[in-house]
Amino acid sequence: MLRFLTAGESHGQALVTIVDGVPAGLTIDFDAVTAQLRRRQGGYGRGRRMAIESDRASALSGIRHGRSTGAPIALLIPNKDWSNWQKTMYVEPEQPEGSGGVDRPAVTRPRPGHADLAGAVKYGHDDIRDVLERASARETAARVAVGALARQLLACIEVEIGSHVFTIGAASLPDPLAITFDLIRALPDDGPLHCVDAAIEQQMIAEIDRAREAGDTMGGSFEVIAHRVPPGLGSYVQWDRKLDGRLAQAMMSIPAIKAVGIGRGPAVASLPGSRIHDEILPSVPSHPTSVGVVRPTNNAGGLEGGVTNGEDLRVSGYMKPIATLMKPLRSVDLTTMAESPAAIERSDVCAVPAAAVVGEAMVAIVLADAAMEKFGGDTVDEFVRSWQATRDKTLARFQSR
Repeated sequence: MLRFLTAGESHGQALVTIVDGVPAGLTIDFDAVTAQLRRRQGGYGRGRRMAIESDRASALSGIRHGRSTGAPIALLIPNKDWSNWQKTMYVEPEQPEGSGGVDRPAVTRPRPGHADLAGAVKYGHDDIRDVLERASARETAARVAVGALARQLLACIEVEIGSHVFTIGAASLPDPLAITFDLIRALPDDGPLHCVDAAIEQQMIAEIDRAREAGDTMGGSFEVIAHRVPPGLGSYVQWDRKLDGRLAQAMMSIPAIKAVGIGRGPAVASLPGSRIHDEILPSVPSHPTSVGVVRPTNNAGGLEGGVTNGEDLRVSGYMKPIATLMKPLRSVDLTTMAESPAAIERSDVCAVPAAAVVGEAMVAIVLADAAMEKFGGDTVDEFVRSWQATRDKTLARFQSR
């Protein structure tokens, strides 16, 4: 089982994550981890925080001489803005001498759409900062670091993962499923919104600009595609082993994601079965596949019955607008219970491209866990040999017909 935990606050000293279940012998490319963290910080519509942080993850355990040992891997991502928050976020009972930054007042006006009010009720906090610091999407930097390790494990069995943004506000691609993995692979990491259509991307930018000028925020949607996913990951025999359910939970755990789609997604509710179910046809030598058959469509998004079927895995996430507005919505000051404008925290106007990178990480983590479940092994060599044997057996089964 591949599992992880994170710790840390948005303006605390650092983010920390512990990853358990990475087999021994995986060569770790730290530059690739940094590249994924950098991708998360990009995208048109991001706020001032991205100009401050330049995330890097350092390993504290579980890696020796550049290779995983099989022990839990601990990663540390320092918050470079910590020096400006020491007077607000110190951990000692009393503020240490020489602390930097500003001693900020308690946050008492919850933001509609954020965890502020629900968290304050649940944990009994008077200062909502105790909620917002942990509920902040800053925590997803640690997930992206974990996802970068998962991607490197998946690369050993030839799986690739990418994403693209297909909606910002009213600007949207007409059919996201028409976008191939090759188109996504060709997108530059430093593109403004990671959209495959330049004209629609400009419409998306205009949507963000209008929101910024109005003191508002903007949401959107993205799709994660996993390419060359082995068939047979997941299971239909129990509810909690279905891979689509595991992927949906992972995607919904990303801050501000309010819906998840697999393949055609919500459109399956409005179309007849003859236009939704992917026909199964004999394969041809010019189009080899991992399961000996071809599909002219992939409306199922690579999953049937909670099991991967050899097609590209396609998972979409739908992100609501960010809860911090520069022209805040109405709220209540919890100290007086009088109506008051919601609190304002430093924030983005739009973070859909960043959410897509986090979505890639979560898909990678779930797939790596499912692959370890299927192929097993305490070492990477054992893991790869099992995958190769399963692949060869499956191909031989269909070739013998």
